[in-house]
Order: sequence, then C-alpha cells, then structure tokens
Amino acid sequence: MAQNFRQGEILKIARDEGRVVVEDLANRFGVTLQTVRRDLTELCEAGQLTRVYGGAVLASGVENIGYEDRRSLRAEEKERIGRLCAQAIPEGASLFLNIGTTTEAVARALIGHRSLMVVTNNLNVANILARNPGCEVIVAGGVLRRADAGLVGDMTMEVVRQFKVDVAVIGASALDEAGDLLDFDVREVKVAQAILAQARRRFLVADRSKFTRTAPVRIASLSEVDVFFTDAPPPAAVQAACAGWGTEIAVAT
Repeated sequence: MAQNFRQGEILKIARDEGRVVVEDLANRFGVTLQTVRRDLTELCEAGQLTRVYGGAVLASGVENIGYEDRRSLRAEEKERIGRLCAQAIPEGASLFLNIGTTTEAVARALIGHRSLMVVTNNLNVANILARNPGCEVIVAGGVLRRADAGLVGDMTMEVVRQFKVDVAVIGASALDEAGDLLDFDVREVKVAQAILAQARRRFLVADRSKFTRTAPVRIASLSEVDVFFTDAPPPAAVQAACAGWGTEIAVAT
C-alpha cells in the first residue's frame, strides 16, 4: 500500500497513543470523516491497524485488543455469523461455547432453542443463555479473567474433560494462511484444545478481520474443524486447504 502523508501520521499517532478516533483525526487534518474512514480502512486492510467503534487501534501480534473494543468490532457481522451457526445446532443438542465475542453472538442466537445443554467457560455466555428456560447451563469453573469474564486454567480443563458433547463452538483471534487458528493466552488455548477434543463436531466462528491479524499461540488447524462460519470468503490458500481437508466454509451474508 502506498501510504499518503495522513496515513503515515495516523500510524504515528496510533503508536504513541494506542488508538485513533475518527472525529479527532478529521479535525486534526482538516478533512471529512469519510476521508478519515477511508484512510483507516486502507490501513486496516494492510494489517497495520484494527478497526474498533469510532476509530482504530494499533494492530498487535502479541497482545489482544481490549474486550469492549473487540465487542464493537464488526458487531453486525458477528451477529450474522452467530445466527448462521445457531441454525446448524439442532434443538436437543449438547454443546461447548468458549470465550469470545463471536461465541457470545452464537449464544444470543440460541435464545429460542429448546432442550439444550451448554457447557461454557464464558460468564457472558452463561448470562445470555440464562434467559433461555429451555437451556441447561453448566459453567466450567476456573480462574476468572476479569478483562472478558473468561474462565481459564487447570480447573476449567478438568471440568471440560468430564463431558463429551455434540458440538463445540470456538472462536479465534487470528487465522493464518496455513489454516492455523491462533490466540494470545496460552491458558485459554489449552481450554479450547480440550473443548475440541471432547466434541463430536467442531465449529469455528470468526469474522474476516481475523484474516489479517496474527497471534502467538496456536490452537489447532482448520483441518480439525468441521465447519468454519465467517462473514467473507477467506484467502484463496485457506479455501484450497479447507477443500482438501473437507472443512466446510459457511459465509453469513
């Protein structure tokens, strides 16, 4: 990407302050909001920034975006992914739902399902599904990660291993061109791996922003996933790999 002067300055501000705000940038450079949004879109497509509500944050390969910013990032797309995934989960099923804002979207889409049993290490998921009288919710206890209400650690894995469920629904922070699912917290990754090992079918839910992000800890390969629910076709290399592995890609439109 050939950066214009503004984009170079935007990156410098993001490095200094950790995030940039659309209205502030428009005032600083004397341009329209649409011009700033276009600059941010190009920087995000190049993998240098990550869009959040009202602006963008500096992309990082070793530290995740804050939970509230993750929640607002591509919120509409996550809701569509959640609804499409929920359609593939039959009533009367048992399932795992792990930590993540997209798995929370799946939980919201399951509010009308009956006769479910859900095991989760995500207190947000538990609170969402508590509103569904037809859903038994089992919380896998462990160490509370206050940043996102996730439960992690050895105790969480021990609870997970007590179950063999119909479907596991997991998220990921990044997806590379080799088809590897990546995340930031090794404790969370170990729980996700235990969840995958204890499920008959495995679903990944991840929006297109994960195609240009990176993270340091490997969860698994898409070859270990039955269906990948997303909001846009992944890179060609990933599509080709999935075709060879028999991993279905379901795009929410």
